Amino acid sequence: MNALASSSPDSARRSPAEIALIAAAYAIVGLMLVLPPVLVFTEALRSGLGAALASITDPDALSAIKLTLEMTVAAVVINTSFGVLAGWLLAKYRFPGRGVLVALIEIPISVSPVVAGLVWLLLFGTQGWWGEALNRVGITIAFATPGILLATLFVTFPFVTRTLLPLMEQQGRDAEEAATLLGASFWRILWGVTLPEARWALLSGVLLTTARAMGEFGAVSVVSGHIPGLTETMPLHIETLYNGYQSVAAFSMAALLAIMATATVGMRSLFEARIRREEPRKAETAGGGA
Repeated sequence: MNALASSSPDSARRSPAEIALIAAAYAIVGLMLVLPPVLVFTEALRSGLGAALASITDPDALSAIKLTLEMTVAAVVINTSFGVLAGWLLAKYRFPGRGVLVALIEIPISVSPVVAGLVWLLLFGTQGWWGEALNRVGITIAFATPGILLATLFVTFPFVTRTLLPLMEQQGRDAEEAATLLGASFWRILWGVTLPEARWALLSGVLLTTARAMGEFGAVSVVSGHIPGLTETMPLHIETLYNGYQSVAAFSMAALLAIMATATVGMRSLFEARIRREEPRKAETAGGGA
């Protein structure tokens, strides 16, 4: 027993190559992921905590924070509703064009957000296909909050669906078919049978959507018009402050955005850990039932 333990990989002496690889990994992570936030907070507090707090309570800053939160909440609600239904459809049924639908849902992951913003301008801008007609009836989309919402919806479109889809496919349809035979409606099956088992994956997708929505810059920059106090989200306001040589205010807003995003990603990591802990239990339960 002792001989086996002493020869196990965990207790063996690491080779110089392994040590160098581990050191390189820590160095890259420190340089790329740890150093930037440290520098952001250092610059934000360069003139003291009071100056940092004053900069993020400026009326334009508060307006940017409010708009960011509003767009994030709206995008999360809409894309979560769509993502749940799309994930359920794609996981439970096989139909012609299913692969095409999956590919279309994943387009926002591969297409540049700037391209998406230009498309919305082409459609809804004052010189766009439908912009002039909409303006005649008092509807403004480009350079207004509806355009920002459309841009945010596009870039966050796939995340809930792609998070739910693998887990829903593992569930199978046995429990749902049994509920159908007992007379349960579609909505009762969805909320009472399907989603409870996928709740942690759903929460993970929601949080990923939240983090992406808060930090979106490219598509929103194109369609917003950068109007301070009206159409500037937090990322856009940071750019405006930095271009205006207000570095303390810019880094203070960046630090606040980093805190919000880090908290969201941290919660998602906790939910993913919960999923990994529950998977062996479900497997044991299924094996025991068999």
